[in-house]
Amino acid sequence: MAKARAIIKRLKAVKNIRKITRTMELIATARFKKAMDRASEATAYTEKISEIVSDLSQADLEFSHPLLEAPKSEENCILLVLSSNRGLCGGYNASVLRNAQIRIKDARKQDQNLSVEVAGKRGISFLKFQGVELDQVYENFDDSPQFDEVEAIADRLIDLYIQKKLDRVDIAYTRFKSVSRQEAVLETLLPIGDLSENSEDADENKAAIDYEFLPTAQEILEELVPAAFKAKLFKCFLDAAVSEQISRMVAMKGATENADEMITDLSQKYNRARQTQITSELSEIIGGTAALE
Repeated sequence: MAKARAIIKRLKAVKNIRKITRTMELIATARFKKAMDRASEATAYTEKISEIVSDLSQADLEFSHPLLEAPKSEENCILLVLSSNRGLCGGYNASVLRNAQIRIKDARKQDQNLSVEVAGKRGISFLKFQGVELDQVYENFDDSPQFDEVEAIADRLIDLYIQKKLDRVDIAYTRFKSVSRQEAVLETLLPIGDLSENSEDADENKAAIDYEFLPTAQEILEELVPAAFKAKLFKCFLDAAVSEQISRMVAMKGATENADEMITDLSQKYNRARQTQITSELSEIIGGTAALE
């Protein structure tokens, strides 16, 4: 009887865990749909504005925007890491932090002054444990990042780059490509020339487009180039948010399926233990009856 009771106790615990994982799976699914809608809406705008910036950077203009100009050296750099605030999302954080560590090691080899900024409690705790000094931390970003919050970061980076206090900006995050495909990448955002070159829809062999500027090309560039950087940075945050929810949804679905298998296995063990117990009790009753006769 003691063995059957132990199995029942464990069975109840597994069922309770399954309820939690199933609930988290449903929550992640709902959040994923909202995050994917936002990411999809931003994709068309980001790709088009990046395409225009790419064309302008290749055009024969008499001037250029500071964000389009690559520095002579890369002494002062910033690495922005986008991780999650919560766990239970599979290998999502591990992939991002692995790329971040590669960039940090590379900066040390090249004697670069690398400032590390991290969004997400998981990345903050891990890099602190690794002994990495963090210059900025952000814990306010969740499954629904707001443009105003990202714009504040972008404005600061733009000012530092224009003032020649910053030579390069990298970002480690998970790029969302489809529901079945997310890729942890390390991407260079500044100088913005790299941003336009990385546009997936850009055709490298297409002829240069002749633009007519109104009011002037310089005024348009001053507005368009920073806007392209802000849009790309915001798209990175949106991609990270939707990729996190997909990873959590998949992880919780796997945990729920494992719980179902354990419940089936424990139920079978309980039935066998109970059958053995009933058989033993029947044997005792029959033996006692025979002794009375």
